[in-house]
Amino acid sequence: MVDTSLLVWIVLAPLLGAILNGGFYFYHIKRKPVPEIVFSIIGTMTPLIAFLITLCLFLDMVDSNTTFRQELFTWVNIGSLNISMAFLGDHLAIFMSMFVTFVGWLIHIYAIGYMTKDEGFGKFFAYFNLFLASMLILVLADNPVILFIGWEGVGLCSYLLIAFYYSEEENVLAGNKAFIANRVGDFGFILGIVTLFFALGGVDLSFGSLETNISNASTSLLALSGFLLFIGAMGKSAQIPLYVWLPDAMAGPTPISALIHAATMVTAGVYMVSRFHFLYSGIEEIGTFIAYIGAFSALFAAIIATRQQDIKKILAYSTMSQLGYMFIAVGLGFYSSGLFHVLTHAFFKAMLFMGAGGMIIALHHEQNIFKMAQHRVQLPIIGITFLIGVIAISGIPPFSGFFSKDAILAAAFQEGQYGIWAIGMFTAFLTAFYMFRMYFILFVAPNKHTKHYVYTSKTITLPLLILAVGAVGAGFLNLPGALGGEHMVDTWLAQTNSTQVHMSHTTEYILMVVSVLIAASGIVVAYKKYANFDVYAPEDEKGLIANKFYIDEIYDAVFVKSAKKISSFIDKTIDMKIIDGLIMSGCNQFIALGKKVATIQNANVRFYAGFMLIGMSCVFIYLYISLGL
Repeated sequence: MVDTSLLVWIVLAPLLGAILNGGFYFYHIKRKPVPEIVFSIIGTMTPLIAFLITLCLFLDMVDSNTTFRQELFTWVNIGSLNISMAFLGDHLAIFMSMFVTFVGWLIHIYAIGYMTKDEGFGKFFAYFNLFLASMLILVLADNPVILFIGWEGVGLCSYLLIAFYYSEEENVLAGNKAFIANRVGDFGFILGIVTLFFALGGVDLSFGSLETNISNASTSLLALSGFLLFIGAMGKSAQIPLYVWLPDAMAGPTPISALIHAATMVTAGVYMVSRFHFLYSGIEEIGTFIAYIGAFSALFAAIIATRQQDIKKILAYSTMSQLGYMFIAVGLGFYSSGLFHVLTHAFFKAMLFMGAGGMIIALHHEQNIFKMAQHRVQLPIIGITFLIGVIAISGIPPFSGFFSKDAILAAAFQEGQYGIWAIGMFTAFLTAFYMFRMYFILFVAPNKHTKHYVYTSKTITLPLLILAVGAVGAGFLNLPGALGGEHMVDTWLAQTNSTQVHMSHTTEYILMVVSVLIAASGIVVAYKKYANFDVYAPEDEKGLIANKFYIDEIYDAVFVKSAKKISSFIDKTIDMKIIDGLIMSGCNQFIALGKKVATIQNANVRFYAGFMLIGMSCVFIYLYISLGL
């Protein structure tokens, strides 16, 4: 392990960007206007610096196969509890940091064009930089406590950015919903860390120390810790039952939607489970539970997406569904396969959100796909890149999503989890269906409106073209052996002790063909139903699926309204009548007594002299009796 001072600068670069942009924004609103170019340069250069530093460390690791670590200072040292402010740059951390900084940088560039002339331009980039810095703290943390700082940081930034346009109540409620739902998961995360600490007998909390001593703990406590930690992942990565915040998070500007779904926040849960691979490898029953939660989340989200009409909510549910695939992989111990899907998903999901944002701007912030189709604009670059993203997420070869998704399905099949495999396959059909449903409505279905060109900023289209390359070619980074590949991602992430897919090439070919046929059938069904769809007669928004199985309403009735009733009972009955009643009753008695005593304080000298005479007489009588005179 090599000590280096570069790791901290991966975090400090965007953090300093946030501080500088925040300072300039305050100057902008208090003194005199600051040009947007200042915020733009700071906002985009700092993520680029973080990416270049990560790239240098990556190249060094390729040559020397070293692991980097940097300890800044000892934060807490109480008895056996030792927490260092330290960063770890192993293969897993550098792998995540590479695409988080790169894709994050492209989204920052995109945000320049999207947010131009917005009153909060500088504030947005301050929050944006802080969001990226928080994610990098999470990724590079050397121990769970520092990871939790980044974990909470991305939660805070998501709240600030989802509720960015806080003058509208709807946006504030969406931000609150995300913040509160994640606090539920974070409570489980904290309990998981505490349980693991005591289970290991209070050892040093660094990941290296935890892995070394993991065999000293009882299986039951490890299972409890793993379960509690995964509750945190349910919140951050929007899995059943803590997923409800994710669709509403679309209230924020589209660049934040792209950043949340592609490079930060929602991928944190998958990374956390992979980081704790040494824990989950010994508690297979919890891993199987994680895989099933992922499978049902993938299916549930895909079903809901088939009837959504808001373009960003369709993409939000697709993210939840794809995250379900990732949890299938890491739950079954195939960490490199899950992280490979995180990588490919970052490219095509960022591109899809950014393409959607370009269309939303062109159509004056219209997000209903049927209304967007009625006033279609011709944006060639967005149209082409959007199609690439749709094909990639649908799992059609040779696009990247095919290789990463099929690696996960092959893993489930190999492990004998045929139920999970079947759910994954059906979800693949639904994914191809609802994604091409959206594409055919937006770009193919006939309309009566005259097409016209709308100018789109190069800061919007250039990142799309770069991401398109990744959406097409990233899959070849982990090409399976059946296709002549060398499993480069699997090899790079060997430190996670990830299980590998080992089956006959014939079986792999059959699984691939079945997967492609299922995805193709989804496309065919979508084409037949929506290629010539009447966009002026949109689908009915009523029904169980269109209303998301009324889960929000159920949660509102079970949790929100009941919490309000309990709070009201505590306030008006327990607090006011019992606690306040007892206290105020005692106070009133003292007040009454005080008023009676106050009657003798009347400022009458003769009255006081009389009391003195009575008092002195009592003293003399006492002395007389006590002395026996």
